[in-house]
Amino acid sequence: AEVMKFTMSFMTELQRHIGPFTDVPAGDIGVGGREIGFLFGQYKRLRNEFTGVLTGKGPSWGGSFIRPEATGYGLVYLAGAMLEEEKESFEGKVALVSGSGNVAQYTVEKLNQLGTKVVTLSDSSGCIYDEQGIDNKKLAYIKQLKNVQRGRIASYTEKYPSAQYIPHNGNLDYNPIWSFPANLAFPCATQNEINAKDAQNLVNSGIKLVAEGANMPTSIEGVNIFLEHNVLFAPAKAANAGGVAVSGLEMAQNSSRIQWTAKKVDDELLKIMKGIYKNISSTANQYSTKNNFVDGANIAGFLKVANAMIDQGYV
Repeated sequence: AEVMKFTMSFMTELQRHIGPFTDVPAGDIGVGGREIGFLFGQYKRLRNEFTGVLTGKGPSWGGSFIRPEATGYGLVYLAGAMLEEEKESFEGKVALVSGSGNVAQYTVEKLNQLGTKVVTLSDSSGCIYDEQGIDNKKLAYIKQLKNVQRGRIASYTEKYPSAQYIPHNGNLDYNPIWSFPANLAFPCATQNEINAKDAQNLVNSGIKLVAEGANMPTSIEGVNIFLEHNVLFAPAKAANAGGVAVSGLEMAQNSSRIQWTAKKVDDELLKIMKGIYKNISSTANQYSTKNNFVDGANIAGFLKVANAMIDQGYV
């Protein structure tokens, strides 16, 4: 009830500043389907209209299939394109994933589908390490724990005692989750969760690819270490674009008053993420160095905005 009251009060003020042709917000940390529902209901009540003013809506009231999965799936799709270019695949790899919310959950789900063993998850209280792998059955427990019970990741070891729980320790100058051996890393928790020491620990353990599911989870010092050691590094502005991409697809469905199938949305998401990879890769090759996807993403983004401004009279 408290969350509902807060979100409705917030929308009472926000509604004058947003609209389907003005600004379309989406969820993020702490704002999932429940909160979007309360916000959308209040907007509809105040404006007396049913429009695509928010994304992440429920499929039965204007939302899109695959929207909850989009950021995590898209992250894996872009990482897959990077691996494919190197004649590699996900099959048989071991992955570290941080976080345990929406992005992390669906990153694990897609990695499981592609034959990768995920061995870690985390929340603000600490992290778990499950050497046997977080399979679909264990992932279903995580979803119940985090999405329904709103519990803490420490409870995982009560259900699966063979796993290890490492509580958060603010006195440490590194994050223990990045100290375990693996081939791939997907930081999906929050900003600045990989510092220089974490990055060096990952390099020392033989990490081959790091793809950011959270927004700017790697410090600039950490990024530089990855680039210096030729780790395939996918920056957040490209790697976690799947959520925004399917938000755009949800808006398209709202405008046409048609709901696409889950397969159609997923197919479109895969094409979008492969297109993003091609864009940042070719831009890096043209303006920087091969596989410098940080420069590729930054320059590609700048060129798109700058050229649009010039075309529209510098506005």
